[in-house]
Amino acid sequence: MSSHPFAALTPDTVLDAVESLGYLSDARILTLNSYENRVFQVGIEDAQPLIAKFYRPGRWSDESIIEEHTFSLELAERDIPVIAPQQIDGKTLFEHAGFRFSLFRRFGGHAPELDDPDHLLMLGRLLGRLHAVGAMHPFAHRPTLDWQSFGRDSLDFLRASEVVPASLQPAYFSVAEDLLQVVKQRLDAHPAKQIRLHGDLHVGNLLWRDDSLYMVDLDDCRMGPAVQDLWMMLSGERNQRQAQLAELVDGYNEFHDFNPAELALIEPLRSLRLVHYSAWLARRWDDPAFPMHFPWFAQERYWADQILTLREQRAALDEPALRLF
Repeated sequence: MSSHPFAALTPDTVLDAVESLGYLSDARILTLNSYENRVFQVGIEDAQPLIAKFYRPGRWSDESIIEEHTFSLELAERDIPVIAPQQIDGKTLFEHAGFRFSLFRRFGGHAPELDDPDHLLMLGRLLGRLHAVGAMHPFAHRPTLDWQSFGRDSLDFLRASEVVPASLQPAYFSVAEDLLQVVKQRLDAHPAKQIRLHGDLHVGNLLWRDDSLYMVDLDDCRMGPAVQDLWMMLSGERNQRQAQLAELVDGYNEFHDFNPAELALIEPLRSLRLVHYSAWLARRWDDPAFPMHFPWFAQERYWADQILTLREQRAALDEPALRLF
């Protein structure tokens, strides 16, 4: 466990990295909630603390990270409320002691209330503005959200890693294979325009502050259909999701035209995320932070619940898509 690359990211290494860019720390350091990367609040002498983000070694190329930063800065330049990395001498990505890192200003806030129609309308406007910029040109180095990488590759990894308990493997892989087969049919039947997206927009990546919404953490930005950034905002019974969708799209259409045909992709995309999430945990299990924070992943109960969840999701694929009225 100690051989994991992040084991070498000691507090002294974090402070030295920040100070290598000309800052003087006050030696106060606070570890923030992050699993894919490592994120710290670092105190600065006679100034506001900075947020230092250290990227997981081997995950992204330098070109991919810089393209994410460029997208964030492109949005910020158009006054779209995102938290972009700081530029120092024209650079946003730095290296120290074998770790790549970036600095961000500290920015507090709290989660929006997605049961509030006004918050949903504002979120729709924010997403419309984001996608209007995202549709201008494609990424060159970032990946695409597709069936192969999120579905087929994820399930193949779970099978090869043998993380699914032997007694549950037949049931899990049977329902997962059936689910992915139907998902592929639906995706093939409803091709969508691919644009630059946030890619992982859930409530944890939104901040409400000063009567405004802000987006954070574009670490998973990629090419994909616009609806990917909308569907995770929907919850509850069908009539509730229908009402939430109406508010989101009303705001969205003020800045960018939403294609209603993409509503047929909501349940296929949800299906891919379910399989991909389990594979993500399995891929990261050698990182000591994951067994510590996700102990239930190694328990048989998790996989039994997943079988039930995938069966329910398979049924959801046969239900009529949400509609705009």
